[in-house]
Amino acid sequence: MASTKRLTARSRAARDSGGSGRRAELLAIAGELFAIRGFLATTVRDIADAAGILSGSLYHHFDSKESMVDEILREFLDAQRETNEQVLREASDPRAAIIELIRRSFGAMRQYRAAIAIFQNESKYLGGFERFGYLQQAAEDFERVWTRVLQDGRSAGVFREDLDPKVTYRFIRDMVWTAVHWYDPSGTLTADGIADQYIKILCGGIVLRE
Repeated sequence: MASTKRLTARSRAARDSGGSGRRAELLAIAGELFAIRGFLATTVRDIADAAGILSGSLYHHFDSKESMVDEILREFLDAQRETNEQVLREASDPRAAIIELIRRSFGAMRQYRAAIAIFQNESKYLGGFERFGYLQQAAEDFERVWTRVLQDGRSAGVFREDLDPKVTYRFIRDMVWTAVHWYDPSGTLTADGIADQYIKILCGGIVLRE
């Protein structure tokens, strides 16, 4: 229901706006459909219908749905890469860096929720095409950033010595990014509130200390 309401609102905006604003709204509508239905199951006609325009009109802005998903993913990945670099520059120590990386990841869901879902669901399929070869590189870059912080924290005595950085990264990655499948920006749980709970669980565990 919430997804349908978002599509309806964006459809009105896509009809009423023009130029770059119209293009952005069409991308937002396409992103929602790709995230909800899947990239393969979503047609150009589906996107046009949701936007309240003819399929041919969509081609005035984009030459294909591949171009649309490409733009959606690149915008998210570029923003996330910049965010990660900023965290590494500004964090005072590895523990602060991990906490801030988690907070920023949840924060990204407010603006890039659909893009994150698409990245989660479609990377394996899209990555099979040369045009989307950057998806694997982006995943490797993200892993490199997080595992470096985890390794630094272990070396500095901030994190446990028996910590496996790669396994820990994958645990955190799956814990954080799969939340996009149930997180509702219009719900009672905020991204910041969820991040706080996840950080408490990660840093303090769930078992009471004797």
